[in-house]
Amino acid sequence: MLPIQFNRVLPVFRLFSIPLLVTASLFSSAQAHAEIEVLTSIKPLQLIAAAVQDGVGKPAVLLPPGASPHHYAMRPSDVRQIRSADLFYWIGPDMEGFLAPVLEGRKRPSVAIQSLPGVTLRHFGDTAGEHEAEHDHHDEHAHEAHGEHSEQAHDEHDDHAHEAAADHDEHDHAHRPGSLDAHLWLLPANAVTIAEGMAQDMAKADPVNAERYIANLAAFKQRLDALDKRLSQRLSETRTKPFFVFHEAFDYFEAAYGIKHAGVFSAGGEAQPGARHVAAMRERLEQAGPSCVFYEPPVRPRLADSLIRGLPVKVTELDALGHGIDASAGGYEQLIEDLGRSLAECLESL
Repeated sequence: MLPIQFNRVLPVFRLFSIPLLVTASLFSSAQAHAEIEVLTSIKPLQLIAAAVQDGVGKPAVLLPPGASPHHYAMRPSDVRQIRSADLFYWIGPDMEGFLAPVLEGRKRPSVAIQSLPGVTLRHFGDTAGEHEAEHDHHDEHAHEAHGEHSEQAHDEHDDHAHEAAADHDEHDHAHRPGSLDAHLWLLPANAVTIAEGMAQDMAKADPVNAERYIANLAAFKQRLDALDKRLSQRLSETRTKPFFVFHEAFDYFEAAYGIKHAGVFSAGGEAQPGARHVAAMRERLEQAGPSCVFYEPPVRPRLADSLIRGLPVKVTELDALGHGIDASAGGYEQLIEDLGRSLAECLESL
């Protein structure tokens, strides 16, 4: 009886061993081709990275929804996430000064977008247009410089990171004339330059999927070009309509489409403006006539209602960070299209 039982059990063991071996093989293959971990500081950079990484992986973002990139308090888990990511992208010390000390201990590539060759930069108080940093983002030399930069970005920023972090409160919130406007992702041409750099970095870190990253980049450029033409046409009809903002964050977008806000309702920093300042802002609205006032989500300023009471003014939101947008291939286009639509719909209704 024992030999008979043994012979019956043996085939069953062999049957189970086959799927176990296949599963182990697949697991080993997945490990060999595991996706690279891409991390960005803020949502807009995550949206651009998602377009490049589409179909291969999904980039992560450090700051949670509603968090301020100017003075975010990091948790230990955030530090671990930064140090473990294969590629890390941030705007730079002019926006996220809190990151500089953490990046000192990071061994893998970190890219400060504000120092990326080919990115167009603006400064607050500019009246003659952009200050440019090697403006032509199609220049092959810029690509080569970026490839070198992405490996050495940490070292290049070490010298001034502490200084930027120390005085960041003085210039980030007050937006004093001459300081860098770090909302650079709102210029579609900059998004293309950023995506080009990311595609190079990802292809180098993950050569198995290099062709996919390059194809995704080409598709992103094509979609963004089509969107740019649509927005240019629509916003060209609103250039004479006045509008105001609560936060001077949209100059890059405005420059791209030939529009300009009539004023900024800010008292500097985050202090509640006094009665004299409120009266001055209301006077400007009265002089402007029918106009729009835009605020950034998630919170509508309490000051808005008292400012516009009895005036032909409409208040609506303008989202510079893409709250609620999924990190998908089309996420960045949705961010830009939502901005254009919000502006156009309000201004067209005046």
